[in-house]
Amino acid sequence: MIFLLYFRNMKTATVQEIKQELSSLKPKELIDLSLRLARFKKENKELMTFLLFEAHDEAGYVAGIKLEVDELFTTINTAHLYFAKKTIRKILRYINKYIRYTGSKEVETELLIYFCKKLKESGIPFDQNLALHNLYLNQVRKIKKSIQGLHEDIQHDYRKELALLD
Repeated sequence: MIFLLYFRNMKTATVQEIKQELSSLKPKELIDLSLRLARFKKENKELMTFLLFEAHDEAGYVAGIKLEVDELFTTINTAHLYFAKKTIRKILRYINKYIRYTGSKEVETELLIYFCKKLKESGIPFDQNLALHNLYLNQVRKIKKSIQGLHEDIQHDYRKELALLD
């Protein structure tokens, strides 16, 4: 009934309303709804894949992303900074998408530190390009912010790694 109300007004239901409606569905209906959602958009399918098959092994998930990032860094065209910048932004979009799937500050910190390390190791003179330099500094800021949300012991380890980036 709630669905029809929102469909007529073309308003999106709130999370609370969706939760309430989902709790009233039978398991078979939930499965059908989930499969339909997975077919609708690639990101939905990727998120469901993570939640169903990879969420239990966060370390393996992070290792797989790091391998993919390594591969993407080898494809950077260093002949011109313009092309390098485009590929670096693509890599960062890739990383941020998978960070969103986990919702973990620790994974966010680890992957962003890894990205910054790889960028420094790449030999790309990102300090000479204002956009790339700002991109790098923004990632360092994001790392600092995400470290604050972690346990104190873990914060100490990540702060050591972050000090190497400055």
